[in-house]
Amino acid sequence: MNGLRLWGARDGDLEAEVEAEVEAEVDVHGFQHAHPGMAADGERDGPMITFLPVGAPAVVACNRGRVRGHRPMGGHGGASRTAVLVCQGRAVAHGRIAVDRFDDPTAMMFLRADERGVVEWVRGGVPPRGWGARLEFEMVRACGEVMVPRTVAIDEALREAVGGADGDREVRRAEQLVVLGAGLDGRPWRMPELAGVAVFEVDHPASQRDKLDRLGDADRLGDAGPPGTAPRFAPVDFSRDDLDAALTSVGHRPTVPTVWIWEGVVPYLTRGQVAATTRVVAGRSTPGSRLIVHYHAPALSALLGRLAGRVLTIVSRRPDPMAREPNRSAWTPAAMRRMLAAHGFTVRRDDDLLTLARRLAVPVRHRQSLRNGHVVVADLLVADFDTV
Repeated sequence: MNGLRLWGARDGDLEAEVEAEVEAEVDVHGFQHAHPGMAADGERDGPMITFLPVGAPAVVACNRGRVRGHRPMGGHGGASRTAVLVCQGRAVAHGRIAVDRFDDPTAMMFLRADERGVVEWVRGGVPPRGWGARLEFEMVRACGEVMVPRTVAIDEALREAVGGADGDREVRRAEQLVVLGAGLDGRPWRMPELAGVAVFEVDHPASQRDKLDRLGDADRLGDAGPPGTAPRFAPVDFSRDDLDAALTSVGHRPTVPTVWIWEGVVPYLTRGQVAATTRVVAGRSTPGSRLIVHYHAPALSALLGRLAGRVLTIVSRRPDPMAREPNRSAWTPAAMRRMLAAHGFTVRRDDDLLTLARRLAVPVRHRQSLRNGHVVVADLLVADFDTV
């Protein structure tokens, strides 16, 4: 059998962890599992995962092979660790990558002292010793590369909507912004275009508590404040809570055009949860509203890379920022377009991050990772309200 094999130590607990990571990831990308025992060829001791290309789809074989289903969103509770990684990526890029287009002075302020350490390593360009620390270094450095095109694309689409312009067209100006899965997003604090725009942040209760705690640290954030009205916070677990009711409770108005930013969340939801959330968004949107979605396209390379990263963090016993947030859905551009159209949204553009990065002329080290990420911009239009 030819393929990629990953072996770990002779450790039953480690074997179980590795197997769980395989089971949590493989089906998202539409691949098949081989039957149990296919990889038990006796060549090595310890857990083994074999990826055997057989045309399409690929076969993933492991020494125990039955998918038991995904873990609950957020695991056993606690704030999102991917939100911290994303914030570290923005802090790494600030003032270093695409400086004429990307800017986020808030990112470092949201990080705690221990979270800033690896950012300083990356910004200094000197990798730490030890492969565990080096792994964390590379994760944060790669995240910085991804965050620049993703953030620029979303910010520009947001500016168009709140400014009442889309290229050469004048459109209804959006008066509200809802950030779905806000994490440690700093847009209300860094974008003067949001002055006069009502901002609502929706996130998992634990993650929102963590952000509010960081905001309450006067020594770290100083007197920094949003350029307009302070955000209103709505705690929501997308997998179980009533988003519609939560937004009503904090004063969101369905009769006013809204920009919806859905960044870094869709991959961690099932297709059903994505469709259900989009249904609420559409129901609370009026013509002139815009939905900006970041999502991942299905790809074997993304699966292999994510699994390799998971295994390395397990073996090195380093904290894995994605351990409690497994991938649950991937979308082709055509499937995303159909889903949005079914809820009344017209796609204006859908670009992969690699294309966006090249437009920005930023250095590209992780082409495949960038190629798999997409930002789609979709508008809710009715002919009579399309222009002003």
